[in-house]
Amino acid sequence: MEMEKHYVMRSGWLRAAILGANDGILSTASIVIGVAAASETRDPIVLAGVAGLVAGALSMAAGEYVSVSSQADLESADLKREQTELDEMPESELKELAMIYEERGLSKELSVQVAEELTAHDALGAHARDELGINEITQAKPFQAAAASGGAFVFGGLLPVIVAIIGDVDFMVYLQYVFTIVFLALLGSVAARTGGSNIGKAVLRITFWGTIAMGVTGLIGYLFGVNLA
Repeated sequence: MEMEKHYVMRSGWLRAAILGANDGILSTASIVIGVAAASETRDPIVLAGVAGLVAGALSMAAGEYVSVSSQADLESADLKREQTELDEMPESELKELAMIYEERGLSKELSVQVAEELTAHDALGAHARDELGINEITQAKPFQAAAASGGAFVFGGLLPVIVAIIGDVDFMVYLQYVFTIVFLALLGSVAARTGGSNIGKAVLRITFWGTIAMGVTGLIGYLFGVNLA
């Protein structure tokens, strides 16, 4: 008998990876567009793109690590508090667990039986899962999230930098816009397929907000009109 395929098991690293890749494509392309709108030479455009890529990847990885570490700390503190309560008032915790199952639809007698058997098997695990909502799938993993986010940012950010290196400077703004929309659409499609969600909806969402971000950045570059030649 084959195991069912559940996409939620990918939620931890997939969220961080999609966020990193999306930010890498969009923020790097936006920087390049902003500089290209005010420059007639390639060097400052490429330099700005590479600088944005490096800084963004490090910032993304560090930010993801700190954020998910904070979540892990909260989970750890809750688990320690729950273990203390189990040690000091096991009967009260047993009743609390039984009430949770009863509220979910089990009869009172069955709720007590399930609570007793799960408590005997793994009391802390039962309370972590059913009272706190902490399980192996959703549990915070700081290093995994940081690696997925930072690595995906580098991959995403390299794409507009490559366009900046090989593209025609006179049409750089338009090239960045077109290729970035294509990159974002591909990312949305891959993300939706990996997560088992609607591809069209994902592509539309990511390209819509990407267009707005690049449009605003390009407008700022034109308004300032700084001569970077």
